[in-house]
Amino acid sequence: MSTVTGVAALLSRQLREIQKSKDLSGVSCGLISDANMFEWEIMLMISDDCKYYGGGNFRARLSFPPDYPLMPPSLTFQSPGIPFHPNVYPDGRLCISILHPPEEDQYGYEKASERWSPVQTPETILVSVLSLFHDLSDESPANVEAGKLLREEREGKHKEFRRAVRKSVRESLGED
Repeated sequence: MSTVTGVAALLSRQLREIQKSKDLSGVSCGLISDANMFEWEIMLMISDDCKYYGGGNFRARLSFPPDYPLMPPSLTFQSPGIPFHPNVYPDGRLCISILHPPEEDQYGYEKASERWSPVQTPETILVSVLSLFHDLSDESPANVEAGKLLREEREGKHKEFRRAVRKSVRESLGED
């Protein structure tokens, strides 16, 4: 069995486990194409009790490299409705430590233990992504504008962050 075939079999099993899981509420996963086990479509349905993103639905693509699980997949939110979030680049790419390659951080910001490890699974990735919507950080933001506005809102200066978030939630729901 080739390495790619073995990875595809692993991904198939992991996808079935997520689809059967009752522990991952608010997440729907499927293949973008039945012919490609390496590209998944994800729908995140953020619960109403989430302070900033409550009631939002965000579509994303989880792309696995051929050398998975040794190397991490990438997660990219899809238009319309890319979330306005400090950990999401304006083009939709997610920036989260567990999706960074398992190597030393050249900037010394992240510990190796915070980066990708083959013990991570698509389920642990999705749990981490959901937690990002509930516990926002303005430290080292991928979206500098979102990080700055979140910091200003927390300081009580204005509510621009909340407005931008609500706009991205409305776009995710197909509203204007």
